[in-house]
Amino acid sequence: MMIEKYFNNYINNFDPAKKWTYEAACVLLGAIQLYEATNKPLYLDFAKEYIDTCLDSEGNIIGGYKLEDFNLDNIKMGSVLLYLYEKLKEDKYHKAIEILLYQLKDQPRTESNNFWHKKIYPNQVWLDGLYMAMPFYVAYETKYHGKENYLDIFGQYQNVRKNLFDKDKRLYYHAFDESRQAPWANKETGLSQNFWLRAMGWYLVSLIDVLDEISIEIYEQYNGYKVLFKEAIAGILQYQDKESKLFYQVIDRPEADGNYLETSGSAMIAYAILKGCRLGILQEEKYRSIGEGILNSIIENRLVKKDEGHQLTGICEVAGLGPGKERDGSLAYYFSEPIVSDDPKGVGAFIMAYAQYLMLKEESIW
Repeated sequence: MMIEKYFNNYINNFDPAKKWTYEAACVLLGAIQLYEATNKPLYLDFAKEYIDTCLDSEGNIIGGYKLEDFNLDNIKMGSVLLYLYEKLKEDKYHKAIEILLYQLKDQPRTESNNFWHKKIYPNQVWLDGLYMAMPFYVAYETKYHGKENYLDIFGQYQNVRKNLFDKDKRLYYHAFDESRQAPWANKETGLSQNFWLRAMGWYLVSLIDVLDEISIEIYEQYNGYKVLFKEAIAGILQYQDKESKLFYQVIDRPEADGNYLETSGSAMIAYAILKGCRLGILQEEKYRSIGEGILNSIIENRLVKKDEGHQLTGICEVAGLGPGKERDGSLAYYFSEPIVSDDPKGVGAFIMAYAQYLMLKEESIW
């Protein structure tokens, strides 16, 4: 099949530098989910081989990781480690997990008790950071720590709902600076200026992955996450482009000069919806066709044939806020970042969405 051939070619040529990055984690988690969907060993082997080159024999993290950076992006690999440890029971994975837990234990926090996104971004909470840290944090608590910090995690999501959600737009802003000192932050609200698609994608994926890991027995919190997830899905779907089925780089401004339909965030929404259907969080009869429609549009319109194979096109390479004045969160800023092909954040989300499609399709047979 053309899609799996693309995935196989991509992972066979993926990042020879073997760095400890959240971008790599997106691809590794996609491969793990594709392994779960197909039972093909090459996908699990790929994830293991990559992680093993980022650890020494004792399980210390190499490949660029520094605990003292207190960067939530570096936690994302923890979800890969947890899966490999559960599957293979190698002690080095547990050691690396513990290192990431040390980071979370000492991660600086806002006065309202949310993790700072990074040490270099004091008092700032980004939607991105929820995806980077919370599924790992919840999974560890569920499996190994007696759920002791469930309230801490849920409280951070409640703060995000309180501080970043726009009730009129029914969308979340990219970030919030509790100190109101960052150059991009509104001096009254602390909010960034716009609704960036991939940030909403990170948020939705974080919620559905948390729902997959949290114990359903803790019903009040489980139901609370469901409410947040369904509210955010309903909000984002207001802005779906009817013709393409995709979503705009700045979600609510399709008419803005320079705006475009962006692939990675659209793939994240497809993933969240399809996984939501598979887990029974969303009504399959209503939402499955929506998720499949987004995924099919990406396959038909963004997976482009080239001489050397296929490329996944239309991906925003990167977008952030600060620390200087250049990345100011304006429309012009979000439209100025390069649009690239085969970026791991987009490919990882695409693989994950396709894996959920396969799993949902298989389950529907029975």
